Amino acid sequence: MNIANGSYCIHPTVFLLVGIPELEHLHLWMSIPFCSMFILAILGNCTILLIIRSEKSLHEPMYLLLCILGVIDLILASSTVPKMLTIFWFEYREIYFDSCLVQMYFVHSLAIMESGIFLAMAFDRYVAICYPLRHAMILTNPMIGRIGMAAVLRGLLYILPLPLLIQRLVYYRTNVISHSYCEHMAVVSLSCDDNTINNIYGLTIGFLVLIADSILISFSYFMIVRAVLGLASLQAQLKTFNTCTSHICAILSFYMPIAISSLSHRFGHNIPPPTHILLANFYLLVPPVLNPLVYTIKTKQIRKRVSRMLCRI
Repeated sequence: MNIANGSYCIHPTVFLLVGIPELEHLHLWMSIPFCSMFILAILGNCTILLIIRSEKSLHEPMYLLLCILGVIDLILASSTVPKMLTIFWFEYREIYFDSCLVQMYFVHSLAIMESGIFLAMAFDRYVAICYPLRHAMILTNPMIGRIGMAAVLRGLLYILPLPLLIQRLVYYRTNVISHSYCEHMAVVSLSCDDNTINNIYGLTIGFLVLIADSILISFSYFMIVRAVLGLASLQAQLKTFNTCTSHICAILSFYMPIAISSLSHRFGHNIPPPTHILLANFYLLVPPVLNPLVYTIKTKQIRKRVSRMLCRI
């Protein structure tokens, strides 16, 4: 035990996750939507993966990127929701320090990977619409594999320093984390040690990845809109816009919860704590649930295949 600034600090080996603070009495009821969303995410993404794998006509860059996105969503949901449900159902809040760091690493690295895949999808739409004759030559399947690998490696390498930086923080005011999973700032804020480097690195990653990716995606769609408005007929414009709507919806379902959660965490000091935690959970669960639904509704080939599967069932 250590004394810092007149308060006792401990060196915990186990953290206690609160779940949704101030709403502990509603945990059992809250588990229903969380469990339902988790099941939908698993079924939806597995269905998309099976359809794209079996349908040779879908072995194209956009759908191969969608496969990578589906795998990322499956791992992202599985890394947080099962532990969350054990808190809601059995009040089993303990998580070992090392397990907390592993969960934190998966959550943040997978979020960066997903952002990278969305950027790759935006580039694919840009090339397909602005340079349609060169699309097949530029974005070949091996090129898509390299882009996917680059997005994965970026997520793994960028987040690798986070758990290492946390390991240098020895003493904590408490081992109780007011969160439903091990989020970086939720853990760092409990430290008695100087966490300036952790804060700076977290902000730097947020700027270099999420903000930079969103700017590049916005620029891609600005160029797409400019190219579409140059088409002669209104029907051609609407058809071209329709090919991008599923991707735009998926992007908004990912970036909007993250932006709202980040802004409320840093500037929304009057926002109740449960709201912060629920927003942080939504940006992990909403995209894995919505992505399969959006692409199933907006993609004719996938929609037909899902219809056939439902008819057989």
